Amino acid sequence: MKKNKAVIVLLCILLLLAGVTYVDLFGVDGEGAGSASDISLGLDLAGGVSITYQVVGDETPSATDMSDTIAKLQKRVEGYSTEAIVYQEGADRINIEIPGVSDANAILQELGRPGALYFIAQTDPEGNLNYTQQTVQNADGTFGTAYVLLKEIDELLEDGSILVKGTDVQDARAGTINDTMGSVQAVSLTMTAEGREKFEQATRNASSKGESLAIYYDGNIISAPSVNVVITDGNAQISPMESYERAESLASTIRIGGLKLELEELHSKVVGAQLGVEAIDTSLKAGAIGLVIVILFMIAVYLVPGLASAVALLVYVALVVLLLNGFDMTLTLSGVAGIILSIGMAVDANVIIFARIREELAAGKSVRNAIKAGFDKALSAIIDGNITTLIAAGVLLLLGPGTVKGFAQTLALGIVLSMFTALVVTRYLLYAFYALGLKAEKFYGVGKERKTLNLLSKKGIFFGISLALALAGFVVMGVYKASSGDALNYSLEFKGGTATTVEFQEAMSLEKATAEVVPLIEQITGSAVQVQTVQDSSEVIFKTGTLDVAKREALNDMFVETFAVDRDRITSETISSTISSEMKSDTILAVAVAILCMLVYIRVRFSDIRFGVSSIVALVHDVLVVLAFYAVSRVSVSNTFVACMLTIVGYSINATIVIFDRVRENMASMSHKDDLKDVVNRSITQTMSRSIFTSLTTFIMVAVLYVLGVTSIRDFALPLMVGIVCGTYSSICLAGGLWYVLRQKFVPKKENGKAKES
Repeated sequence: MKKNKAVIVLLCILLLLAGVTYVDLFGVDGEGAGSASDISLGLDLAGGVSITYQVVGDETPSATDMSDTIAKLQKRVEGYSTEAIVYQEGADRINIEIPGVSDANAILQELGRPGALYFIAQTDPEGNLNYTQQTVQNADGTFGTAYVLLKEIDELLEDGSILVKGTDVQDARAGTINDTMGSVQAVSLTMTAEGREKFEQATRNASSKGESLAIYYDGNIISAPSVNVVITDGNAQISPMESYERAESLASTIRIGGLKLELEELHSKVVGAQLGVEAIDTSLKAGAIGLVIVILFMIAVYLVPGLASAVALLVYVALVVLLLNGFDMTLTLSGVAGIILSIGMAVDANVIIFARIREELAAGKSVRNAIKAGFDKALSAIIDGNITTLIAAGVLLLLGPGTVKGFAQTLALGIVLSMFTALVVTRYLLYAFYALGLKAEKFYGVGKERKTLNLLSKKGIFFGISLALALAGFVVMGVYKASSGDALNYSLEFKGGTATTVEFQEAMSLEKATAEVVPLIEQITGSAVQVQTVQDSSEVIFKTGTLDVAKREALNDMFVETFAVDRDRITSETISSTISSEMKSDTILAVAVAILCMLVYIRVRFSDIRFGVSSIVALVHDVLVVLAFYAVSRVSVSNTFVACMLTIVGYSINATIVIFDRVRENMASMSHKDDLKDVVNRSITQTMSRSIFTSLTTFIMVAVLYVLGVTSIRDFALPLMVGIVCGTYSSICLAGGLWYVLRQKFVPKKENGKAKES
């Protein structure tokens, strides 16, 4: 690169950084659109709308019907936000909380009132009309079609005119299909296994008579498509629709009408953040301090390359903030975890490259050639490590529940951007600095030959320590399970509890409620407390573990005596866990599929299943050790538990892949005299600085978050720090040893003749 071009490159990167940073701070217009303040925040960071529905009817609904209805509503509201939650309150109420919005009426109007939905035949079995078509004048003066029902629903149910109900519909989606008319908007219906036969009979009856099949919901016929063929597989399309908006509206109505229970709105309100402004401020401050420390560390250790990585890291952070807005992602504490991990991986890619450059300089290459070779040789490790984690993020995004999807989105975004900044921005900056005169080796550092550590000789000790830690976790969980009924210290999100709504004499801020009220509640209940304020109201909601009658009375007495609250203004309801059994099973399935996909990728890339198996075993080890830490320390297992575990999974697999990439490279150049054990030890030693430095920079980010964060953030950061240390340990001390043992036990069919496997 010539000097003039270097100046242009440097200016372009600095202008990119300045431009994106400006948008992050001030937005693209006078109202701050596109700025960091415009990012959608989750319930834990910003609050949102809370809507309470009650089951219609005098009979108490069954637990199964309530569970099924909650599961369907959860899928429905995730269309508004992946972080929306649905949970049961009392015996016959369902709460929906949707973050990042403040207009409850708009949500209610769009969500609709869940009610009974039926598919009605145009004529009854005796040929009498069930509904008629009429021409009506619309509000804008145009004329349209409306349908009028001629009989009561009960009568239609009795005479067999209704064969299919909303509960027989598994899903309804708007989209575009191609038919004889070309590309048209349509609603695609999928029936349940039970509904498939009913729908086949209904369409058979309608098609034989050349009739339509009306869709009735909440007192009106909302659509009456004609039936052209008998549908036997339970998959149908309603087309053509006037517009995508009309198709989406119809699909949404069918989905909400497919609930097992009929619901009516009881009340709605706008609730404040669960963590509050302080949590956001301290997280931002911690992130900024951590970033500065990491940048100073990189410059101090790697000199000119460190300066290049510092600029690239600033570009990375600026782009993350910009694209969080661009992709309309909802940022929660789980999302913060994904960003922290991706910052660590952004540094990781640079550390791999810089270590390679130093190795090339030590081998006698010129600075320019060392830079080129460093990027070339680091490429496979960076790609394998990042793509493995990206595969996991993609699977979690497709299969995981809402909160997991939020984590996966930010993680995937961070991985892609970290690869871009490391492989493009850092590369061009290094070439630019070189062209501008920074050509001496002293500006880049020359690698020193390190004595190879014989870690494999200690593999038995490492295996024993790891096994003992994992088993200790199970023992502790068993003891707690036997004594208290819970193996871990499960929070409200997992166990449910009691929600106490209190109307104070005057409005109370979240910070005041946390400082003055929460300690008193903890003394009475012995439970952790979640607090939510209600907008334009003096009401505050306190969520605790399940309270018996005595504790509820004691709590009410405290509110009356200490805060002069009217006893009639205190209400308590038992609430279910916000993490339902469906969400748990979805998460487990997503993680299992992600691990399987990572295993397949590693098998393909490394042509040796032993690498994949060793990576997964090391990964499982990290999860079990952190689980043991949760059990021993009694840190609260909340919704951030899932994010913490997934962060450790992504971090651990990346570190292990980097070591295995070096093992693969060194094996390719083995001679007849080389010992495979020495190759593994040498590979681990060569990547040791990368493992330690990357862990250190990521640990710094989380540690600052722990020191400055509020209690709930500390409960998230502490296990994550343990996971980072554990992931480093397993990558260095376990993964290589596991692979070596498997290689010895299961010798490849085709040996290359170069290895002496003693």
